[in-house]
Amino acid sequence: MTDTLLKVDGIHTFIGQHHILQGVSFEAKTEGVTVLLGRNGAGKSTTLKTIMGLLPAKQGKIVYKGKPIQAKKPHQIARMGIGFVPENMGIFSELTVEENMQVAMLKDDIAAQKRLEDVLQMFTTLKDFWGAKAGILSGGQKQMLAIARAIVNETSLLLIDEPTKGLAPIIIDALIEAINQIKQHSVVLLVEQNFYMASQVGDDFYILDDGMVVHNGRMQDLVEDDELQSRYLGITK
Repeated sequence: MTDTLLKVDGIHTFIGQHHILQGVSFEAKTEGVTVLLGRNGAGKSTTLKTIMGLLPAKQGKIVYKGKPIQAKKPHQIARMGIGFVPENMGIFSELTVEENMQVAMLKDDIAAQKRLEDVLQMFTTLKDFWGAKAGILSGGQKQMLAIARAIVNETSLLLIDEPTKGLAPIIIDALIEAINQIKQHSVVLLVEQNFYMASQVGDDFYILDDGMVVHNGRMQDLVEDDELQSRYLGITK
């Protein structure tokens, strides 16, 4: 019995003529949060889009629950239990919060309604705007809605791309609390530039640089390694 939910093995991805991912390999275990770190342009977001089937992998394998998925379409991957929160959040501004949730739900049975109740317990502010158009929400509220849409379905693996971008510290703390709740029942693969956020939720990390994994380990070890933070993440203390 393996303790790996997702295995990415030697992935190469191009965007146009640009060779973005150059043999990326990593694993997300069956418990906890795996964080992809690195400077802008390192290939982190491209990695998530490749896993989700939004960008084709020209070479390599992506194995989820023991099955290769690199040739599948995004909607097929979503139905296998992989949720995705893109960097641009992917919500529908002209629809209400309720309609956004309804559109996201793949099923409307008792189990789905229970998950919806649990999601609204986690993000209570969404209840206050239930009948309002999503476009009027604050940045933090939109991010909560985006995550809520992804986990209202039966999700074994949740991919989240830069959830703290442009958010105030108090909202970041709320997201940290939410992700620490989510990881109790779903594996999370997180792309994050905010090292404070990453250190508060992450269990394992991989650092990408120029489309390749250059370092990996336990998050606590990276928190204690100032030299590694400075070399690859540009963090100085």
